[in-house]
Amino acid sequence: MRKLFPILAAAVLLAACSPKASQAPAEEGGNAVIEAIMARRSIRAYKDTPVPRELLQQIAECGVNAPNAINAQNWAVRIVDSPDYIDGLTAIYKEANAEMVARNPNFKNMFNGAPAIIAVAAPNTTISGVDSGLLGENVMLAAYSLGLGTCCMAGPVRFMNTDPKAAPYLKRLNLPEGYDLLFVVAVGYPDESPEARPRDYGKIQFAD
Repeated sequence: MRKLFPILAAAVLLAACSPKASQAPAEEGGNAVIEAIMARRSIRAYKDTPVPRELLQQIAECGVNAPNAINAQNWAVRIVDSPDYIDGLTAIYKEANAEMVARNPNFKNMFNGAPAIIAVAAPNTTISGVDSGLLGENVMLAAYSLGLGTCCMAGPVRFMNTDPKAAPYLKRLNLPEGYDLLFVVAVGYPDESPEARPRDYGKIQFAD
């Protein structure tokens, strides 16, 4: 069953997201899902343009259509696009990381300058982590298909989970009892077009 996860995720993504909005159409006779997987990049520079909430809702819905163990859906998804939230949390981050921020002349906020984030939380179990990872991949591929850039980030999560001054912002996510914030996905209109980094296809082997 585990071997079917990538195939299922791709099928669900195509069914859940509107093909009319796709910005990554396959060439004639090609495969839109494979093209999106191979073309998507992590984006670390974003335009200031806000992302419409209907698009954020759509890609979050694609996320929760990810395969998950016994359909337990042990995850919580929170969309944040409030400048008050992002700027307020960033101010605390800048105070705690002044030297690092000063070295980055392009620093806008702690989420690579993205105007929105999708935060993913789950109970602290191995299988919930796997399920949430599948959700995150659906989110990023769906966003790419809609002309949006994304970057999966753990650094802001460590900060939110450990800095006492960030605690009120973590509380504002209203996570269920016993759930931990695992990662956030920065979302916005890309302001860069990074090249693909080399991949080691030698790590793929058939086991006879």
